[in-house]
Amino acid sequence: MQPGSDETEWREDCAPRRVLSLFATKWTSMVLHTLHARHGGAARTGVLLRSLPGISKKMLTQTLREMEAIGLIAREVQAVIPPAVEYRLTVLGQRFVEPVTLLYDWGRRNADALDALGSRPGARRD
Repeated sequence: MQPGSDETEWREDCAPRRVLSLFATKWTSMVLHTLHARHGGAARTGVLLRSLPGISKKMLTQTLREMEAIGLIAREVQAVIPPAVEYRLTVLGQRFVEPVTLLYDWGRRNADALDALGSRPGARRD
């Protein structure tokens, strides 16, 4: 959106706001990135839990349910004993991996700029 652009481009349901609302919680982007970068697009719940330091089982379950509801991942119950559940990126989820990867790569290249921001209240990093 350019300065002086049409007012309709700044609506509450405009594309940039909709994208940002998907990533209002850190875990959505982290689950997408982890599924893609570490697990080839699919992983079981326990594997994801071990791959995401700091996430609780409850938060992971909630995030996976939300991501499934909006179509970023698909849940597949495998016919084994005991039952196993695997989460897989959907075609839509694979499309959203691209901007997440760009942000994560930018963060790695610009860690000094992120460090210069200082800590947010409640952040774990000093």
